[in-house]
Amino acid sequence: MLKNFNGRPSLATVLKASTVAGIAAAVLATGVPLEITRSYAEAVKVQAPAVPSFANVVDAVSPAVVSVRVENRVNPVSDNNNDGFSFDFNGRGFDDLPDDHPLKRFFKQFGQDPNDQQGHSRRFGQNGPNGGPGGKGRLRPVAQGSGFFISEDGYIVTNNHVVSDGQAFVAVTNDGTELDAKLIGKDPRTDLAVLKVDGKGKKFTYVNWADDNNVRVGDWVVAVGNPFGLGGTVTAGIVSARGRDIGSGPYDDYLQVDAAVNRGNSGGPTFNLSGEVVGINTAIFSPSGGSVGIAFAIPASTARDVVADLMKDGQVSRGWLGVQIQPVTKDIAESIGLSEPSGALVVAPQAGSPGDKAGMKAGDVVTALNGETIKDARDLSRRIGAMQPGSKVELSVWRAGKAQPLTVELGTLPIDQKDASADDNSQPQQPEAPASEKALADLGLTVGPSDDGKGLAITDIDPNSDAADKGIKEGEKITSVNNQEVSSADDIVKVLNQAKKDGRTRALFQIQSNEGSRFVALPINGQG
Repeated sequence: MLKNFNGRPSLATVLKASTVAGIAAAVLATGVPLEITRSYAEAVKVQAPAVPSFANVVDAVSPAVVSVRVENRVNPVSDNNNDGFSFDFNGRGFDDLPDDHPLKRFFKQFGQDPNDQQGHSRRFGQNGPNGGPGGKGRLRPVAQGSGFFISEDGYIVTNNHVVSDGQAFVAVTNDGTELDAKLIGKDPRTDLAVLKVDGKGKKFTYVNWADDNNVRVGDWVVAVGNPFGLGGTVTAGIVSARGRDIGSGPYDDYLQVDAAVNRGNSGGPTFNLSGEVVGINTAIFSPSGGSVGIAFAIPASTARDVVADLMKDGQVSRGWLGVQIQPVTKDIAESIGLSEPSGALVVAPQAGSPGDKAGMKAGDVVTALNGETIKDARDLSRRIGAMQPGSKVELSVWRAGKAQPLTVELGTLPIDQKDASADDNSQPQQPEAPASEKALADLGLTVGPSDDGKGLAITDIDPNSDAADKGIKEGEKITSVNNQEVSSADDIVKVLNQAKKDGRTRALFQIQSNEGSRFVALPINGQG
């Protein structure tokens, strides 16, 4: 047995002595008096860090958390109805079926997964999933998620993707009470929705929003929800990261937490140790569909404003600039003379949009909004979206090597407005390029006339070139270089020569494809 220098048992020995009998055995083995061993164990216990308990938080917030049951109308199918078919699945076991299983092929054929996003059953009637559009059958559960009260008069917050396919909604409280709920409003862009229940004068326990400024990476959090339809369940973890972009939309700014969040937790709250909502669970990263410790929550600051608008108007009115933007990379910044890769690069203003009317141009970089620095394209999207339509904003744009001010009166983001994109449904032809137009070999590009006479079609790409590394593909089109329109290889060479004289090592190419327009910075004469 190991001993320390004063003859007392080592910490390893004391830790092994986890029972009275163990302590006695340690004493007999070492000859140390029993009272000394007890004193040592007590000292170790005092010095050990306290293990946090979430029980008080859970007791306080659990009455405010509900299960959200979503119902839709389905057409009943009798046993002798030969015109259709009906299956009820409880959502168990389908993840384990092989891909070539006939049931999996069946659902793929009809474009429907047997499990919904929360892992619960769907009913298939004679007209297909949910009885077909406008089904007149009785209401049946089709999905289930989580939510929480934010007011004593019955307003509930949940995810848009939980309620988006529903015709009726039921909130189930933690004591099992079922309450019919009405959809007040939803916002697909932030994946938030608000329901309202009539408590007939009852005052509901509700929770408050946390201050995002006090949420730090490493803070303890508690997630409460309804995973897999099991009922109220509590998990704990920490805030793993802030400001996560998961590619779900232009307003991505998620908290990443490692508390176990599973199917059915969608719309449920994540609390700090003060019982305040720091985020709303909305997505997980998982190869299996279960928690692997990577979950994403809409931060309280985003949810607070959106929910307030939904409660007031049933929808969210957002400011609209009307320009397609992309991030400014280090290469792009160098190609246009910016000292650092920040701001939002304007790919194209939409015709008639507020940005277009204010004179914004392709190639502009928005570096500041109302005097505050713009970090990147997402930062600009979030800030503009948070402003009221009709607001006048002062932009600072980088154009032709210097900063210029622009005043823009924001419009209203259309309800059906997709993320900014430039539509080009024409497929560029790929004629064989004349030898005289192969002067861009140093960039790995071979170009020729475009079918519409605008820009240059890319007819060949050197797979070992910088152009290929940057994702430029054969069949795309070059419309401008350093914000100057080009229609021939000579035009491009002329712009590149001027860039060299100006001391630039990169040039900014505007590339058009069927998916839209984007900017790519390429090194001149192979310079890295």
